[in-house]
Amino acid sequence: MLFLGNSLSAGLGVPEDSAFPAVIQQKIDSAGLRFRVKNAGVSGATSADGLQQADWLLRQPVDVLVLELGGNDALRGLPPQALQDNLRGIIRTFRARHPGLPVVLAGMEAPPNMGPAYATAFRQVYRTLAREEPAALIPFLLQDVGGIPRLNQADHIHPTSAGHRIVAANVWRVLEPVLRRLGGSAR
Repeated sequence: MLFLGNSLSAGLGVPEDSAFPAVIQQKIDSAGLRFRVKNAGVSGATSADGLQQADWLLRQPVDVLVLELGGNDALRGLPPQALQDNLRGIIRTFRARHPGLPVVLAGMEAPPNMGPAYATAFRQVYRTLAREEPAALIPFLLQDVGGIPRLNQADHIHPTSAGHRIVAANVWRVLEPVLRRLGGSAR
């Protein structure tokens, strides 16, 4: 299982075993499922960076793709349409090599200072892609973490270890049924 993401997946500012992909591996192991998490989170990555990495990442086997990109696109004010095109390109690149590949799409919210029109268009990208590609959708990766000071580091962007545990729970609610449908073992 590949986590393709940015500093949130990479676990910026927390120990490696506290980042939410590592916590997901713990949940997989506890559930007796036979999947191994590969974390391709890169701090600062945008959706365009993820699209550029896709072919290189496909050199390794992938049974499930967890796609966690877009936060840096929003922080930079990049157009939501470009985000949608890049995420769609990533999904299609992976599925061209692995037809029927299950994809879990981690939704993100734009910061409020970007304005309501941008925030609405940004949010809609994930819903549209989940429906059209199709993919399992985590509506908002940072649900119950974003904006809560005690769950975020001093930068107010990156979760603490406690915040990562909540993010992992958000991911697990959507990911676990996908893994169970695959029969609990990597293909």
